[in-house]
Amino acid sequence: MLGSRYEGTTMPDVDNKTCPLCQSHKAETYFQDRKRAYYRCPICLLVYVPREYHLGRDEEKQRYDSHQNNPDDPAYRRFLNQLMSPLVTRLRPGQRGIDFGSGPGPALATMFGENGYEMLNYDIFYANDEDVLQQQYDFLTCTETMEHFASPGAEWERFLHLVKIGGWLGIMTQMLEDGIDFGSWYYKNDETHICFYARETFQFLAERYGLSATFVSASVILLKREA
Repeated sequence: MLGSRYEGTTMPDVDNKTCPLCQSHKAETYFQDRKRAYYRCPICLLVYVPREYHLGRDEEKQRYDSHQNNPDDPAYRRFLNQLMSPLVTRLRPGQRGIDFGSGPGPALATMFGENGYEMLNYDIFYANDEDVLQQQYDFLTCTETMEHFASPGAEWERFLHLVKIGGWLGIMTQMLEDGIDFGSWYYKNDETHICFYARETFQFLAERYGLSATFVSASVILLKREA
């Protein structure tokens, strides 16, 4: 489940106003605290942390190693079921998926397997098998990982190559909703969290890439690849 700053392609050096998701050059300072600056893109409404504030790779992995994501933990399973349950209702028996950002304990793949779905894992730190990225799948899950992407635009393009037309993307990330006080928002305080998505961000992605979006909750989004 843990994310990491996956780099599907090498991102060129850009100024802080270049949105790492849609590549517009109109982002402006959104917030500043004692540790980091945050920018917001007016086109896709992504809020992001500029690269100068990103953790180093070793320090980032140390943070992930300290997390407890046990596939046998009932509470953790209930947490993941927020995504799995609505996604399964949209799948056909026996379909095949990939969990992108599976972390050290591939709980979601275990849970889908128990329900009759084959699921492979990919994680840059814990399951770094590039072969699984050369295939296509009926569905992809990405739980509590998108907020860690240094190059979210490149990763999103990779998602679309991994999922077949007619397939599903199941995303779990806490969305930045209207009414949230960003300054006191707990989700931004994790230094490995460097991208924050609004509902409008996913609507933007759906329109740009021919997807249909279903917002299950404030943290679960299902997108069908229509084309």
